[in-house]
Amino acid sequence: MSTLAQPKRAPETPSPKTKKVQKEVGQDRAATSQGRWAFWLISPALVLLAVVIVYPVVNAIIMAFQKDQGLDPVTKVFVQGGPAGFDNFVHWLAQQCGSAACAPGTLGAQFWSAVGTTFFFTAVTVVLETVLGFWMAVIMARTFRGRSALRAAVLVPWAIPTAVTAKLWFFIFAFDGIANKLFGTAILWTGSEWPARWAIIISDVWKTTPFMALLILAGLQIIPAEVYEAAKVDGASAWQRFTQITLPLVKPALMVAVLFRVLDALRMYDLPAIMTQGSNGTTTLSILVVDQIRQGFNSAAALSTITFLIIFLVAFIFVRFLGANAVASATPKTTKGQEK
Repeated sequence: MSTLAQPKRAPETPSPKTKKVQKEVGQDRAATSQGRWAFWLISPALVLLAVVIVYPVVNAIIMAFQKDQGLDPVTKVFVQGGPAGFDNFVHWLAQQCGSAACAPGTLGAQFWSAVGTTFFFTAVTVVLETVLGFWMAVIMARTFRGRSALRAAVLVPWAIPTAVTAKLWFFIFAFDGIANKLFGTAILWTGSEWPARWAIIISDVWKTTPFMALLILAGLQIIPAEVYEAAKVDGASAWQRFTQITLPLVKPALMVAVLFRVLDALRMYDLPAIMTQGSNGTTTLSILVVDQIRQGFNSAAALSTITFLIIFLVAFIFVRFLGANAVASATPKTTKGQEK
């Protein structure tokens, strides 16, 4: 007996909900695959950073809790070192050498003065460089003949190595140098406390102001010209355009530039080391670390750890409270009415 052929059933069309689920699954698989590729592509860079950055930092922290080799101050016997606990940190923060206060002139007695000098150099140089750099950036942002040549010339001081800059200004501020000849003075620029400090500040401002100007110029160039034209039509003065348009729109780039410069100034070493050898009240934290290395690595590691924490705290304040975030997320914030 022949059987009747069953009619073929048409394939079922997936519902919109099923299509959405399938699409999301496909996107998740693609994202997972891309994530794996991204990890393998950046893994060599991560390994290199771990070797170059993470290992030295961790090793310095471990060394900070070890005693330095040398003669024991009580028994006068050479000791190999060993665990020191927080003694190295107390040595610097409390300026204690053993059970007594460090004698004046020793490295341990110079910690807080070095902190003050470092922050003084940082505050003064960054303020001057920001003001002058902003002024230079505003000029270079304008359209005029020879603008490219001016921009190239402005970057010359920044391109010169810091050691060369320090020697250049050392000769300028010599007793029989250009500065005293030009002003008709007889100032010991590198032999007195405040002249030496201002000589270093002038040298640093001359070298690093172009760096600030370059970063601020990049922020100025992303401001649309139509905004200024609309403000002019509305009758805004030049000062109002500067305070109501330029400053608010250039603030992200300005704060990032200030952050970079502050972190760099807190690590200042080259200029005072070459111009004054850290004497006459120009000893910074970096100079103190280098001087301590010659007497004991572990104590120097503790001082470098303290310096690292100070710089990290300053960077955290800038990023968290002052908006100096160079990698801010571009994800728009949703309002409560939009969250469904």
